Amino acid sequence: MCNYCGCREFPLIGKLTAEHEVIANAAGRLRTAVTSGAGDRVELLDDLLALLMPHTDTEERGLFVELRAEGSLAEAVDQLCDEHDDIHGVLGAVDRAAPDWAAVLAALDRLHRHIDNEEHGLFPAAVIALPIAAWDRLTPQRSDTAA
Repeated sequence: MCNYCGCREFPLIGKLTAEHEVIANAAGRLRTAVTSGAGDRVELLDDLLALLMPHTDTEERGLFVELRAEGSLAEAVDQLCDEHDDIHGVLGAVDRAAPDWAAVLAALDRLHRHIDNEEHGLFPAAVIALPIAAWDRLTPQRSDTAA
């Protein structure tokens, strides 16, 4: 994850970036458990899903709404939403009795690329594309902004 453009200074981008780091770490723990056969892989999968669901909801109901309204990044947002659906679909549909760990690993690869695309593509572009009024709407006003 980058530090060069300053987009993390925008509260929502900073929050989403911090969540990406936590998600990437959880995905790494799951990948290690799957490839080594050690640890409770299903529990680690559930932990990852518990992080992903509210994160993507925040993106899709906040930043992505503003970006679609602005228009110039709407196609990129649509692609990222399709990736959310794909990754959630695979990870959420794992048969707990007979998991397809190869499919999980492939989804984790896509998740890694997805996060990279948001961090190095969409987030910096959003800072340029969105007007201040949009960022004002996106700035959390609740006391949980430090999360």
